[in-house]
Amino acid sequence: MNQVRTRDRGWVRALNSVANPAVRLVCFPYSGGSAATYRAWASAMPAGFQLIAVQYPGHADRIAAAPAGSVAEMASSVAGELARLDPARCALFGHSLGAVVAYETAKVLQNNGTPADCLFVSGAAAPWQAGGGTTHRATDDELWSALRDLGGIEADIADHAELRELLLPVLRSDIALHETYRPAPETEPLRCQVRCYYNTEDPLVDSARLVAWAAVGTGRFGLRAWPGGHFQSLTDSTELIGDIVATLAESGVPQ
Repeated sequence: MNQVRTRDRGWVRALNSVANPAVRLVCFPYSGGSAATYRAWASAMPAGFQLIAVQYPGHADRIAAAPAGSVAEMASSVAGELARLDPARCALFGHSLGAVVAYETAKVLQNNGTPADCLFVSGAAAPWQAGGGTTHRATDDELWSALRDLGGIEADIADHAELRELLLPVLRSDIALHETYRPAPETEPLRCQVRCYYNTEDPLVDSARLVAWAAVGTGRFGLRAWPGGHFQSLTDSTELIGDIVATLAESGVPQ
C-alpha cells in the first residue's frame, strides 16, 4: 500500500513580512495553542518588528508530527531554526507552557552566543516553581472539563465530539510537558531584561510567587497584572502588546 508522506514545515512561522527587521518578536503558544494564536498581533506590530510564532509538533499544520519529548527538546529545535534566519535583535514571549519554552529557548540562544534582548512571560510560575500537577493523568472528561472551565476551549467546539477526540491527545501531551518540566540545576542567569505578566483571577498562578522570575536574569525585571482569567490577556491583547512594544522601545530597539 502506498503511503503519503507530508513534509514537516518546522517550528517557526513568520506572521508578517519585514525586510531587515529591527527586532524579531518570537511568540510561544500555551498548551493546545498554535502559531495562529498570535496571528492577530501582526497588525499591531510597529514598522521594523517581525512577528514570529512557534508551531509545536502535533498542532495545526504539523498534526502528523510526533509530539516533542521535553521542553528542552522544543527549545533546542526553535533556537536552531532562529539561528538560520537573518540576524536581528530578538525578544521572546510565551504564555503558560509557552513561558517555560521561551525561557529555555533564551538559555539556548545565550549559550550559542546570540542572547535575546528581552524575555516576556505570562501566566506561568518561574522555572524552579513550575512543573508538578496531575492534570495530564485525568480522564478525558475531566481534562476536557478543566480546560473548558479555564476558557481554553472555544464555545463553538466545546461540544463537538469529533474535534474533542482529535484535540485531546495533543492537549494531554502539552500539559504533560508542562507538568513534568524541570529546569537544569545551576543554570547561568540570562543576560537580558525579564518582564512578567499575569491576570488577577487566574487560578493557575500564585501572584505572590511571580517575583521569582526576577532571578532568571541579570537585567531589569518588571511585573504587570490585568483583571481576568488565565487566557484574558490573550483574548484582549491590546494592552499586553502595547506594554511589550513600549518595553522594547525603552531597551533601545529602534522604532
